[in-house]
Amino acid sequence: MRSRKIILAAFVAVFTFGVAIVATSAAYAAQSTVDLKTAEPFAILAGTPGITDAGNTSVINGNVGLSPATGAGIGLLCSQVTGTIYSVDAAGPLPCRVTNGPLLVTAKNDLTAAFTDAAGRTPVTTVPTELGGTTKTAGVYDSASTTFGITAGAGPLVLDGQGDSSSVFIFEMNASGTGLTVGPGSTVSLINGAQACNVFWRVDTAAIDTTATFKGNILALTSISVANGANIEGRLLARNGDVSLINDTVTAPTCTTPSGGTGGGTTVPGLPNTGEKPNYQMGILIGAATVIVAILTAASYSVYKKRTN
Repeated sequence: MRSRKIILAAFVAVFTFGVAIVATSAAYAAQSTVDLKTAEPFAILAGTPGITDAGNTSVINGNVGLSPATGAGIGLLCSQVTGTIYSVDAAGPLPCRVTNGPLLVTAKNDLTAAFTDAAGRTPVTTVPTELGGTTKTAGVYDSASTTFGITAGAGPLVLDGQGDSSSVFIFEMNASGTGLTVGPGSTVSLINGAQACNVFWRVDTAAIDTTATFKGNILALTSISVANGANIEGRLLARNGDVSLINDTVTAPTCTTPSGGTGGGTTVPGLPNTGEKPNYQMGILIGAATVIVAILTAASYSVYKKRTN
């Protein structure tokens, strides 16, 4: 009788463990990217007083919009923008300027929603202020200080997609003041499938210094400034403030799917949120192995019961 109870208890324990492993793997579902919706086509979107470019030599690949400030605050030439320049009124650069106040209101509202979405993502990993010289896997990060910094002398910030092109990286700074400072010549590098379209910087203000190579979408509460000669694969989206440029290149990124196609804000990225990527294959193998052990244990118990009856 004692042996039978021991075998039965072992079966129950193993079976329960197997069910828990499988359930955990299934529940660890993929997290969606931050959906920019109608703000997605914009390489630059600002609030007030305007969008400036010293010398008018910057190149913007994507749409440009300013709201609620009038189009008179858009200090760009049509020749600098590959997309469309939108304004809330009849002011702004011609002949490329398009007046579409309702679209801009919707885009700004979608930007606000994206800002709020990024701010609420959990769990969050707190990291040191200096991101240069570090490698980050997909996840949500904040800093114990009031800013994120990337310094060229420290080395590049490397974002590792770990083979998953839908990996999402969110850097969020809740403190007021400058939330992101990118030093002269600093670099953000993407490896192993990481894509700029799925990198988000949710900050109060951002400052990108000269000749920096930057990746990701800046969602700023107030203003964004970019110094001379920076190259940005991402978006400069300022809810309330301005965007200032000096001889820079800004390219709105497009997500590339594993099959080689492209996708936008509806891309559903793989986990994580923790800085560590779950190993689904291993979880499935462990779960399957555990269930097999449970079945074998049950069979052994059945044989034992017949022999002892």
